[in-house]
Amino acid sequence: MLSNNQINQYKNDGYVIPDFKMPEEDLLKIEKRHNDLLNKHPEFKNYCPAVLSYDEGFIDICNNKKILDYVSQLIGPDFALWNSSFFAKPPIDGHATPWHQDGQYWPIRPLATCTAWLAIDDSTPENGCLKFIKGSHIDQKLKSHNVNNNKNLTLNQELANEEFNEKDAVDLILKRGQISLHDVYLVHGSEANNSSKARRAITMRFMPTTSIFDHQLVKDKKLFSKLNANKYSNRKIYHMRGKDISGKNNLTYI
Repeated sequence: MLSNNQINQYKNDGYVIPDFKMPEEDLLKIEKRHNDLLNKHPEFKNYCPAVLSYDEGFIDICNNKKILDYVSQLIGPDFALWNSSFFAKPPIDGHATPWHQDGQYWPIRPLATCTAWLAIDDSTPENGCLKFIKGSHIDQKLKSHNVNNNKNLTLNQELANEEFNEKDAVDLILKRGQISLHDVYLVHGSEANNSSKARRAITMRFMPTTSIFDHQLVKDKKLFSKLNANKYSNRKIYHMRGKDISGKNNLTYI
């Protein structure tokens, strides 16, 4: 379990690296599933925003007991998995991810998510590791973003320059099989991968069921016209632990 110091770090800094190592046999299964996915969908060579929509078998990775224990300490005993993404970032031409807050993209109200980020490869500054701005989540508000449709970026929402100071960034350096957990409002991004080594990672997005994943909210053109958010309209929400406190989530039980 997370120690009190680790829980406090998550609250204060917006992220924490637990004492966790995914078993090698599970990492090999992830690699095989990802290779199978790319064979069918080569367009995802840099980024697949919703792997469960293409291979629901990835749910076995997300249903890791230790990871769920950590999440329950941070967002409570009642929560659901609403997404899993794969950031492949291949060698030489791995795309950058612009500075952003995750919540800028998501139809969850009230906005709340704890993301588990699992390193499939060693993640270093050389191959484009994540960078966090410590404490940027504290006010629990979305900051100003601009649209950037550069084809060499994994996402198209980029935090406005005046909203953060890149000099405050810290590198998220992880070994293969390690995870980090971060808050929905934390400012983060990553550089392109120009190295000879891949930087693959899978994310697992958990929300407390006091929140609602609003499938109708994506129809609000004012909020989501620039985000290509129609992909959320049929998104499955998987029950992980506890119950649906809101009573308004259409949960899929596994």
